[in-house]
Amino acid sequence: MRFQLPPVATAPFCPPRVQGTVIVAPTIPSWRKLFRFAGPGLLVAVGYMDPGNWAIDIESGSRYGYDLLFVVLLCGVAAMLLQGLAMRLGLVARRDLARMARERYSTAATRTLWILAEVAIVATDIAEVLGSALAFNLLLGIPLWIGCC
Repeated sequence: MRFQLPPVATAPFCPPRVQGTVIVAPTIPSWRKLFRFAGPGLLVAVGYMDPGNWAIDIESGSRYGYDLLFVVLLCGVAAMLLQGLAMRLGLVARRDLARMARERYSTAATRTLWILAEVAIVATDIAEVLGSALAFNLLLGIPLWIGCC
């Protein structure tokens, strides 16, 4: 059994031509077929749960290919490191990061950290809003500007 990918991409950020096929031999066992579809299924599930990152990944991959792969890897490792450190702080000190910063730093430093955290939240939410607007556009045909609103 051979599934042919569509010759023209339908997503706005995809390259105009898609080349390749997904080869699934009819003689392989069902559990191996499941593994062949698990990777793309996982990608679709992540795209459903987090459309902002999905849209950004599609656009950066279509524009730059593998050139940004190191940046994606570095960001993932940094995020895991920071989450691990925050978890350790919570387990050992029984306080969250904001409370520890308030106890250890001056008021000016704490407010600066708060403003920087708010800017980071806004920057992250912009990707989510654009990704959701893209999902509405692809699924329901809603214009992007209405999806953003």
